[in-house]
Amino acid sequence: MGNNKSNPSPARDVVMVGLMTALVFIFTYLHIDIPTPLSNTMIHLGNVMSLLAALLFGGLRGGLAAGFGSMIYDMLDPRYLPTCWVTFIMKFMMGWVAGKLAEKNTREGNPRYALSAACGSVTYVVLYVLKTYVQNRLILGYEAQTVYATMLTKGVTSFANGIIAVVFAVILNAAIRPTLKEAGIISVPADSNTQI
Repeated sequence: MGNNKSNPSPARDVVMVGLMTALVFIFTYLHIDIPTPLSNTMIHLGNVMSLLAALLFGGLRGGLAAGFGSMIYDMLDPRYLPTCWVTFIMKFMMGWVAGKLAEKNTREGNPRYALSAACGSVTYVVLYVLKTYVQNRLILGYEAQTVYATMLTKGVTSFANGIIAVVFAVILNAAIRPTLKEAGIISVPADSNTQI
Protein backbone atom coordinates (compact mmCIF):
# COMPACT_ATOMS: atom_id res chain seq x y z
CA MET A 1 0.00 0.00 0.00
CA GLY A 2 2.96 2.29 0.55
CA ASN A 3 4.37 4.20 -2.35
CA ASN A 4 8.13 4.43 -2.26
CA LYS A 5 8.07 7.15 -4.89
CA SER A 6 5.81 9.47 -2.94
CA ASN A 7 7.11 12.92 -2.18
CA PRO A 8 7.13 13.61 1.55
CA SER A 9 5.02 16.58 2.54
CA PRO A 10 6.55 19.55 4.39
CA ALA A 11 4.65 18.49 7.52
CA ARG A 12 6.13 14.99 7.28
CA ASP A 13 9.58 16.51 6.84
CA VAL A 14 9.13 18.55 10.02
CA VAL A 15 7.97 15.46 11.93
CA MET A 16 10.92 13.37 10.69
CA VAL A 17 13.45 16.10 11.51
CA GLY A 18 11.84 16.50 14.94
CA LEU A 19 11.92 12.76 15.62
CA MET A 20 15.54 12.40 14.53
CA THR A 21 16.47 15.55 16.50
CA ALA A 22 15.04 13.92 19.63
CA LEU A 23 16.97 10.70 18.96
CA VAL A 24 20.23 12.61 18.41
CA PHE A 25 19.66 14.44 21.72
CA ILE A 26 18.80 11.28 23.68
CA PHE A 27 21.74 9.28 22.34
CA THR A 28 24.09 12.20 23.07
CA TYR A 29 22.68 12.59 26.57
CA LEU A 30 23.58 8.96 27.32
CA HIS A 31 27.35 9.36 27.31
CA ILE A 32 30.61 8.70 29.12
CA ASP A 33 32.69 11.78 29.98
CA ILE A 34 36.44 11.70 29.28
CA PRO A 35 38.51 14.46 30.90
CA THR A 36 41.16 16.28 28.83
CA PRO A 37 43.81 18.77 29.99
CA LEU A 38 41.57 21.78 29.19
CA SER A 39 38.02 20.41 29.22
CA ASN A 40 36.00 17.24 28.68
CA THR A 41 35.11 15.13 25.70
CA MET A 42 32.77 12.14 25.63
CA ILE A 43 31.89 8.83 24.06
CA HIS A 44 28.26 8.77 22.94
CA LEU A 45 25.96 7.38 20.26
CA GLY A 46 24.46 10.70 19.14
CA ASN A 47 26.55 10.57 15.98
CA VAL A 48 24.94 7.24 15.08
CA MET A 49 21.54 8.94 14.99
CA SER A 50 23.01 11.96 13.18
CA LEU A 51 24.41 9.81 10.38
CA LEU A 52 21.29 7.62 10.28
CA ALA A 53 19.13 10.73 9.79
CA ALA A 54 21.38 11.80 6.94
CA LEU A 55 21.36 8.39 5.23
CA LEU A 56 17.59 8.07 5.51
CA PHE A 57 16.43 11.63 4.88
CA GLY A 58 19.18 13.33 2.88
CA GLY A 59 21.51 16.26 3.42
CA LEU A 60 19.25 19.09 4.55
CA ARG A 61 16.91 17.12 6.81
CA GLY A 62 19.73 14.94 8.16
CA GLY A 63 21.90 17.99 8.77
CA LEU A 64 19.13 19.82 10.61
CA ALA A 65 18.38 16.81 12.83
CA ALA A 66 22.08 16.34 13.64
CA GLY A 67 22.59 20.06 14.27
CA PHE A 68 19.49 20.72 16.37
CA GLY A 69 19.76 17.54 18.46
CA SER A 70 23.38 18.24 19.36
CA MET A 71 22.82 21.96 19.89
CA ILE A 72 19.91 21.31 22.28
CA TYR A 73 22.13 18.99 24.30
CA ASP A 74 24.79 21.72 24.50
CA MET A 75 22.22 24.34 25.48
CA LEU A 76 21.26 22.27 28.53
CA ASP A 77 24.84 21.88 29.77
CA PRO A 78 26.53 25.05 31.09
CA ARG A 79 29.96 23.73 29.97
CA TYR A 80 28.89 23.71 26.33
CA LEU A 81 26.27 26.47 26.19
CA PRO A 82 28.62 29.24 24.92
CA THR A 83 29.58 27.21 21.85
CA CYS A 84 26.24 25.53 21.13
CA TRP A 85 25.95 27.47 17.86
CA VAL A 86 29.34 26.10 16.74
CA THR A 87 28.12 22.60 17.57
CA PHE A 88 25.08 23.19 15.38
CA ILE A 89 27.29 24.15 12.42
CA MET A 90 29.69 21.22 12.86
CA LYS A 91 26.97 18.59 13.30
CA PHE A 92 24.90 20.08 10.48
CA MET A 93 27.92 19.76 8.20
CA MET A 94 28.40 16.14 9.25
CA GLY A 95 24.79 15.33 8.37
CA TRP A 96 24.76 17.44 5.24
CA VAL A 97 27.90 15.84 3.78
CA ALA A 98 26.73 12.29 4.57
CA GLY A 99 23.22 12.99 3.35
CA LYS A 100 24.22 14.68 0.10
CA LEU A 101 26.49 11.78 -0.79
CA ALA A 102 23.79 9.25 0.21
CA GLU A 103 21.25 11.03 -2.01
CA LYS A 104 23.44 10.20 -4.99
CA ASN A 105 23.28 6.50 -4.15
CA THR A 106 21.27 4.78 -6.88
CA ARG A 107 21.63 1.16 -5.81
CA GLU A 108 20.34 -0.37 -2.56
CA GLY A 109 23.00 -2.11 -0.50
CA ASN A 110 25.71 -0.12 -2.27
CA PRO A 111 28.80 0.39 -0.11
CA ARG A 112 28.38 4.05 -0.97
CA TYR A 113 26.17 4.39 2.14
CA ALA A 114 29.20 3.43 4.22
CA LEU A 115 31.38 5.85 2.27
CA SER A 116 28.77 8.60 2.68
CA ALA A 117 28.62 8.05 6.44
CA ALA A 118 32.43 7.90 6.69
CA CYS A 119 32.81 11.20 4.80
CA GLY A 120 30.27 12.85 7.11
CA SER A 121 32.07 11.49 10.15
CA VAL A 122 35.49 12.65 8.95
CA THR A 123 34.03 16.10 8.24
CA TYR A 124 32.91 16.34 11.85
CA VAL A 125 36.19 15.10 13.34
CA VAL A 126 38.20 17.65 11.32
CA LEU A 127 35.86 20.51 12.31
CA TYR A 128 35.86 19.44 15.97
CA VAL A 129 39.64 19.28 16.24
CA LEU A 130 39.93 22.62 14.40
CA LYS A 131 37.41 24.18 16.80
CA THR A 132 39.45 22.88 19.74
CA TYR A 133 42.59 24.55 18.38
CA VAL A 134 40.90 27.88 17.56
CA GLN A 135 39.10 28.09 20.89
CA ASN A 136 41.93 27.02 23.18
CA ARG A 137 44.99 28.39 21.38
CA LEU A 138 43.83 31.44 19.43
CA ILE A 139 40.98 32.70 21.60
CA LEU A 140 41.89 31.59 25.13
CA GLY A 141 45.65 31.63 24.57
CA TYR A 142 46.58 28.38 26.28
CA GLU A 143 50.10 27.01 25.81
CA ALA A 144 50.66 25.06 22.60
CA GLN A 145 51.64 21.78 24.33
CA THR A 146 48.47 21.73 26.40
CA VAL A 147 46.33 22.57 23.38
CA TYR A 148 47.94 19.84 21.27
CA ALA A 149 47.43 17.28 24.06
CA THR A 150 43.76 18.27 24.23
CA MET A 151 43.44 18.11 20.44
CA LEU A 152 44.96 14.63 20.42
CA THR A 153 42.63 13.33 23.14
CA LYS A 154 39.57 14.87 21.51
CA GLY A 155 40.65 13.70 18.06
CA VAL A 156 41.11 10.09 19.18
CA THR A 157 37.79 10.10 21.04
CA SER A 158 35.98 11.67 18.08
CA PHE A 159 37.58 9.18 15.70
CA ALA A 160 36.36 6.30 17.92
CA ASN A 161 32.88 7.86 18.05
CA GLY A 162 33.05 8.23 14.27
CA ILE A 163 33.89 4.59 13.60
CA ILE A 164 31.11 3.42 15.91
CA ALA A 165 28.69 5.88 14.28
CA VAL A 166 29.49 4.77 10.73
CA VAL A 167 29.17 1.05 11.50
CA PHE A 168 25.89 1.30 13.40
CA ALA A 169 24.32 3.95 11.13
CA VAL A 170 24.96 1.80 8.05
CA ILE A 171 23.56 -1.31 9.78
CA LEU A 172 20.47 0.54 11.00
CA ASN A 173 19.99 2.17 7.59
CA ALA A 174 19.99 -1.26 5.92
CA ALA A 175 17.50 -2.58 8.48
CA ILE A 176 15.09 0.38 8.51
CA ARG A 177 15.22 1.74 4.95
CA PRO A 178 13.11 -0.96 3.23
CA THR A 179 10.25 -0.55 5.73
CA LEU A 180 10.30 3.24 5.52
CA LYS A 181 10.35 3.11 1.72
CA GLU A 182 7.47 0.63 1.65
CA ALA A 183 5.47 2.92 3.93
CA GLY A 184 6.25 5.90 1.68
CA ILE A 185 8.00 7.74 4.51
CA ILE A 186 11.31 8.19 2.71
CA SER A 187 11.94 9.04 -0.87
CA VAL A 188 15.29 10.39 -1.96
CA PRO A 189 15.73 11.79 -5.46
CA ALA A 190 18.03 8.97 -6.51
CA ASP A 191 15.41 6.34 -5.66
CA SER A 192 12.96 7.65 -8.23
CA ASN A 193 15.62 8.16 -10.91
CA THR A 194 17.15 4.71 -10.76
CA GLN A 195 17.51 3.28 -14.22
CA ILE A 196 17.62 -0.44 -14.83
